[in-house]
Amino acid sequence: MTIRYELRYTIYLLLCLMLAAGCNKELTESPRGLVAGDDALTSQAGLETVLTGAYGTMMVPWTSGFTTVSQIAMTMGSDDLTTHPGSNKEEFREFDLFTVSSLNSRMNPIWLGCYRTIQSTTNIISNYDKVLDGNKDTVHAIVGEASYLRALSYYWLTRLWGEVPILPSAKYIPEYLNLKKSKPAEIYQLIEEDLKRAEEWVPNGKRSSGRMNKGAVKALLADVYLTEAGWPLKNQAKYAQAAAKAKEVIDNKALYGFDLYTGDYLKIFAGGTVEDVFTLFTRGSWITYNSFYGLSTMPEDEGGWSDFFPELNFFNNFPAGPRKDATFSTEFKKKDGTTIPWQETTTHHPYYKKFTIQSGQKDVYMSNNPVIMMRYAHVLLIYAEAQARSAGAPNSDAYTAANAVRQRAGLPELPGGMTGAAFATAVVNERAWEFAGEWNRWFDLVRLELVEAANANKAEGDLQPVGTVITKAKYWMPVPGADAAVNPNL
Repeated sequence: MTIRYELRYTIYLLLCLMLAAGCNKELTESPRGLVAGDDALTSQAGLETVLTGAYGTMMVPWTSGFTTVSQIAMTMGSDDLTTHPGSNKEEFREFDLFTVSSLNSRMNPIWLGCYRTIQSTTNIISNYDKVLDGNKDTVHAIVGEASYLRALSYYWLTRLWGEVPILPSAKYIPEYLNLKKSKPAEIYQLIEEDLKRAEEWVPNGKRSSGRMNKGAVKALLADVYLTEAGWPLKNQAKYAQAAAKAKEVIDNKALYGFDLYTGDYLKIFAGGTVEDVFTLFTRGSWITYNSFYGLSTMPEDEGGWSDFFPELNFFNNFPAGPRKDATFSTEFKKKDGTTIPWQETTTHHPYYKKFTIQSGQKDVYMSNNPVIMMRYAHVLLIYAEAQARSAGAPNSDAYTAANAVRQRAGLPELPGGMTGAAFATAVVNERAWEFAGEWNRWFDLVRLELVEAANANKAEGDLQPVGTVITKAKYWMPVPGADAAVNPNL
């Protein structure tokens, strides 16, 4: 299973590769700090090195983390994403058809990236008290960041796979090859514990670009509470906790440096605006790069790969206005210079403009575009939905939060006097449009048990789920086959 590769073989191999000036460019330039011996954990500098490695394993090109198209592929069961009906996109289609094989390689970067990050951060959390030098506040900040990254990794794992193993230690022992999967309730308990530690120790300001601050921790904790209120835990008391935690961020947005960005909407996706809550910044080189901007989101008519694009009903139902214009590409220039509408592309679909290269060469697979994991708009809409569901009716602050996002999108305010249920539904729809293609929609559909409804009555030109019934078993992915073959408990 993963522990065999991550905690025995990979630990040894990557350490050797980092110590030797190796021959493989990608491996030798991978961020250092994935693995560290006991000596490294006795100094503040050593902790920083391991933490740098933990961030890095979220961004290793084509190998681990969130810089490939994997998280987009894995959330194609939602109604805002689909893929080419033919070509070489079989692995992408499996997610949209609900026929995912355990051998589907598109799962591996998220699975491996999260567990590699868990390995490094567990090393920090378990051993920071051995540090013999350094500043106490700085050491606590390092541990807080590690706790956030570990919580984020388990959060992605349990939302995608449901029951997954919890690593007891960063050190490998043979018994770990027989680890059993933990229930989501156990995993969420660990996530909450990590985020509460991070909330206490991470400072209000980011230590550097690409790191989180206390506001980002609170925002993720609010998102976790919102998810726990839905399927599979269905702990509806969490709605009030989600609202309260999101409100802390909103009330202190100036302290944390957060706000809605009110300039050109597309600039949000270049990163570095006040909208960033937590963002992974890439370098555009073999060390780290973003590979789902550019060619992946362009049609073949422009020389692209057509990896993903919006479903037809989602596009057609999307409210008109400046946000829709910025979200989708609807006209394309062919190599002969002629321009065609989306209806005349080979796939007969529009594409996502927000994931195209906005400046410079478009038809590349390696860019320095960041991966925006969470935006301030998330915080506003988490609060609006959670407050309405917890109190049974939206208050004025919930209206203000939701309407701020709608106003930027060029939409009218929500009507006053809505019931809690109607308001929450409107906010969930708003989340679908605001975060179109940003893998948020799938998680909303799962927690609200709307996957079945979202996949009913699809447009004729879109892929149709295989079989007549989508069961809850289809909400979770199969454990990657190589790991399952090593450990029968998976």
